[in-house]
Amino acid sequence: MNKKIAFGTKPTNKPAVAADAWVDDRSTAGEAEAMKRLTIDIPESLHRTIKTQCAMRGSKIADEVRELLLQKYGNA
Repeated sequence: MNKKIAFGTKPTNKPAVAADAWVDDRSTAGEAEAMKRLTIDIPESLHRTIKTQCAMRGSKIADEVRELLLQKYGNA
C-alpha cells in the first residue's frame, strides 16, 4: 500500500536582496503613527447599544472609541 507523493520544484538559494533593501530603507515620514491594541471587557448590553448606534451612523466601534479617548486624553 504505497502512496505516491509529488513534490514541487526545488527551492532556489536566491538572496532576498529586494526585501532586505526595502526593510533597511523604508522610512516612516508621512506615515501614520504605529497603532497598539487595547482590549477591554464591557457588559453585553453596552456592547449591543454601542454596536447599534455605530451601525445607524455607519461608523466603526473602534473609530468611535478612539475619538472618545482622544477627547478625554488628547493627542498626547
